[in-house]
Amino acid sequence: MKTRFAVSICLLILNCTLQAQKEERLDSLLSVYENQPDGIEKIETLDQLYYGTFHLRKPEDVLPYVKEQLQLSKSLDYKKGEGDALFNYGNYYRRIYAFDSAHYYFERAATIWEELDNNEGRFKTFNGLAKIEQLQGDFTKSLELYEKVMETAKNMESGIRIAETNREIATIYMDKASYEIGIKYMLNGLRGLDSLEKPYLEKRADMLVGVGRIESLRGNDEAALPHLLEGLKIFQEQGNPLWECITHTEIGYAYLGLDEIDKGIEHFNKSLEISISSGRKGFEAICYHNLGLANRKKGNLDLAEDFLNKSIALGKTTANNNVSSYNELGSLFLEKNQTAEAIENHTKAIHLADSIQSLAELKDGYEGRSLAYEKSGQFQEALEDKKQFISLNDSIFNTAKSQQIEELRTIYETEKKEQQISLLEQEAEVSRLQKIVLGGGLGLSLLIFGFGFYGIRQKLKRNQLEKEKVDAELAFKKKELTTHALHLAKKNEVLEGLKQKAEALKQNEESKKGYQQLIRTINFDLQDDNNWENFSRYFEEVHKDFNSNVKAKYPQVTSNELRLLSLLKMNLSSKEIANILNISPEGIKKARYRLRKKLDITTEDSLQDLVLSL
Repeated sequence: MKTRFAVSICLLILNCTLQAQKEERLDSLLSVYENQPDGIEKIETLDQLYYGTFHLRKPEDVLPYVKEQLQLSKSLDYKKGEGDALFNYGNYYRRIYAFDSAHYYFERAATIWEELDNNEGRFKTFNGLAKIEQLQGDFTKSLELYEKVMETAKNMESGIRIAETNREIATIYMDKASYEIGIKYMLNGLRGLDSLEKPYLEKRADMLVGVGRIESLRGNDEAALPHLLEGLKIFQEQGNPLWECITHTEIGYAYLGLDEIDKGIEHFNKSLEISISSGRKGFEAICYHNLGLANRKKGNLDLAEDFLNKSIALGKTTANNNVSSYNELGSLFLEKNQTAEAIENHTKAIHLADSIQSLAELKDGYEGRSLAYEKSGQFQEALEDKKQFISLNDSIFNTAKSQQIEELRTIYETEKKEQQISLLEQEAEVSRLQKIVLGGGLGLSLLIFGFGFYGIRQKLKRNQLEKEKVDAELAFKKKELTTHALHLAKKNEVLEGLKQKAEALKQNEESKKGYQQLIRTINFDLQDDNNWENFSRYFEEVHKDFNSNVKAKYPQVTSNELRLLSLLKMNLSSKEIANILNISPEGIKKARYRLRKKLDITTEDSLQDLVLSL
């Protein structure tokens, strides 16, 4: 304990030292600026002051520097300085979520970069435009812009920019819930950094946190933590408070996922401290929401209510839309048996979610209000909200299913392109050997090898056609398997909901007739092994020999544990696995723990990694 405390003190001292160094550099720049005559050098100093202030001060503190930078550049007809200033304005407005203004300034900057044929300017400006589209939810347009960003990075032959762009593309796929593609791009970014001579520690930490975030979203919180903690250590050593704040939040979520609530609260509090000290109101509102979420989960309902109200009050002055906090507050009031307040807050969430087209929050709002109406005896209103909830839930389920199928298609097409590149490389090697033979002037050898090369080329073509056919069949089977698994999860979720509803109606005298028959029917369908047999058949076609490999390597694994391993192999979330196996998410966590113990997996290893390697 003393050692850990000493390490924390060292990190704090180091962090303060780095912060002091950045402050000292900023003071030095100010001193230079104050003594410089108007000219290009002063414009470049203003640009550096903008970036130094951007990372250390409040957003509005950059405005005097960027304003002077633009005015001075125009007066001297210095186009690069003007482009930089317009970009800096766009970056400022993006930071405060004024996207229309940000887009306007980025577009003006882009015009100047085209005029100057400046790839450096193109790269950062296309990046800014792509990030705006991503933040506004237009992922298709954002990916199109990132293609331009990647093309520019490759034209610049810049390894660091290529790595950064892989990271940005990964975040889009993460936002789309296409986690497998997202983690592939993020790891590409990390591998790109590893190939560079310069360490780029903060970039590496950023990508480590990205990998941790994706693992956490996939339900692999245990696997997420090592990446997140490594990233946090680098950010602390480099003195980057903004990313310390973000990483503490991600670590807090991971600990909540592992039911280590006190550790989650500890990291949320650290994130809150940084948010307040750096004047980032948006982050501060998010921190209050997270603390409300964690304390509600811990049972501290009054404290949770206080935090959620703070988040809502602060969110009204920032870009946060508060819909999650209203839903959370509604569920909290229901726990406190304050049904009127629960209905009021869920209603606010519904109106707000509808205005921003957030189907997930809209679904949660209708479900929460339905429960509140039911508890208050307003059964007709409860029924109407329940219908809305089921409709939205089905819509989200179908969207998720389509996204997973689209993800499989994208993976298939990416792998196909990689195979085609490999084939072209093989053919290029054949062509190179042909030239060597020709250069040697050996006529007989040329004849013999000519037939040999012709045979190789024909064989490569046949192999490629066969490979494409097998890949197409495998992709189709993957789609069928995913669809079947998701239908199985949905069916069990709906049946379990009906069963709970039936139990509630049991007290009603008019409903007792047929109650037992309904329960028997539901139980029969929940326990019907035909569904699992159909799933197993699809699974074996896609993941051949998986079950036999598990049995051969771990003969002690039971049939139920084999089912869990099969679902983990598909990278399904814990919630989806819980629905398919008809047990609670808590039961899934316990099952994973018992399985790790039985397979003798150390804490450093990941159960998910083991399953994927089988």
